[in-house]
Formats: sequence, structure tokens, C-alpha cells
Amino acid sequence: MLLRFTKMHGLGNDFMVIDLISQHAHIQPKHAKAWGDRHTGVGFDQLLLVEPPHNPDVDFRYRIFNADGSEVEQCGNGARCFARFVVDKRLTTKREIRVETKGGIIVLNLRADGQVSVDMGPPRLAPAEVPFLADSEALSYPLEVDGQSLEIAAVSMGNPHAVLRVNEIDSAPVHELGPKIEHHPRFPQRVNAGFLQVLNRQHARLRVWERGAGETQACGTGACAAAVAAIRQGWMDSPVQIDLPGGRLSIEWAGSGQPVIMTGPAVRVFEGQVRL
Repeated sequence: MLLRFTKMHGLGNDFMVIDLISQHAHIQPKHAKAWGDRHTGVGFDQLLLVEPPHNPDVDFRYRIFNADGSEVEQCGNGARCFARFVVDKRLTTKREIRVETKGGIIVLNLRADGQVSVDMGPPRLAPAEVPFLADSEALSYPLEVDGQSLEIAAVSMGNPHAVLRVNEIDSAPVHELGPKIEHHPRFPQRVNAGFLQVLNRQHARLRVWERGAGETQACGTGACAAAVAAIRQGWMDSPVQIDLPGGRLSIEWAGSGQPVIMTGPAVRVFEGQVRL
């Protein structure tokens, strides 16, 4: 069968989006891995599936597969593209959309200026909820990597993040340390590794090595986690502007127990079909 899809991106973090409401198919990890190949497939960082909800209190179910076929809990840039997709495809007429993910319920808002705001819910900071192996919750933790001790913050935004502050983002060893942090044994479900350069109280730069995808042009949950880590440690004040290689995200967080609000663009690239 032929399956319709849309290619989209949020700040260069790119996605293949499939409507499984008007189309019916069983997508497996092997399909995501084949389609994700940039030489022999469609090519993407993540595959996003739009499905009917299991929960009657929400509008859609949102599933996410990395290009390596692994299913993950959350994707912030993907969430903005998800919102744009379901409205453009007339799957809903709502401007505020409640969506269930593997990492919990999120709320998407399409703004009049074309930007999309996502209520990502409160960050999870207890080590067991990240998950991260530590005796107790702290603002930061020492992490031994290749004989050196790194100081990282551990934050879950529905998916796990390690945030490392660096002096200069352009020379940060993202491709050397990123995969070693991703597979560190203290992160039993692997982790996304964020390298953060704070420029001032409300402006920072960020590069992210994503679990199962490598370095991407942008990571929405990574920007949220970095903002939370920076605000908690007194480096920055909400709202913050986070510049990623693909562009800028605005992040708001009022503190403990409060939701993280992420705002940024979502762009349709092209439509296509693949044979299942």
C-alpha cells in the first residue's frame, strides 16, 4: 500500500509526519529505520505518528520514532510540527490541542503570528523520574566520562536530558562527549546531551546530541531542559532565548512545579508517498 506523509521541520530538526487517523497502517521500528536513512529513504531526525487518542480527555495520540528505529517519549520541535500538521490537514479546528505522548499529556497552542507554543508540563527533577542513578536530588551532579569529571544537570521533559555548561559552544566536544554521555551507565534509558553556553541572564546558545539521532539542528525538549537547569542554578532568568544551530526558541518557566512553555516555528517542506 501507498502511505501519504508530510516532511516538516522545526528550526532544522526534521520530521516525517504520518496521519494514521484517515490512513490505517501498522508502523514498526524497521520502517522508521528504513525511511530515516538520508541516502536510501526519506531522511529525518524523527518519525511522527498522528493517532486516535486512548484517553477521551485529549484530542490525539502522538508517537515518536528516532531515525535508528527506537521509540522515544517526547519531542518538542516535533510537537510544534504536530500541531501545524493536524490543523493544516483539517484533522481539528481547535487552536488549543491536547495530545497524549509516551511521556505524558502536552498542550499545543497555534498563535496568530504563526508560531506554536507548547505547554510541556513541569520538568521532572527527581533522579528516579529522569531516570538517572543518584542517591538524592541535586542542582547538578558529577559524571565521570573518560577519566574526567563533568558537572551536569539531569532533567526530564518527558524524555531524559543531561545539561553541561561550556565556555564556548563552537569548540565544545559535542561529537566526542555526546555519545559517551548518551550511553553512560548512570542513565539506564540513555540520555540526550545538551552543551550550553550562557551569554547573559536571558540569552544562551545550545547544541544537543540527541539519543538515537546524533547532533541535530535543534532540540525543543533540550532547550527546555537547558533553560530549567540554567534558571535553577541561578545563571539565567525566565523568559530565556535559546539559540540552536537551526534558530531560536523562547522558553518560559516560573519555577518549581510550574510548566515549561516553549515557543517557536513549524514549517511544512513537502508532501510524498512511501510504499509500506
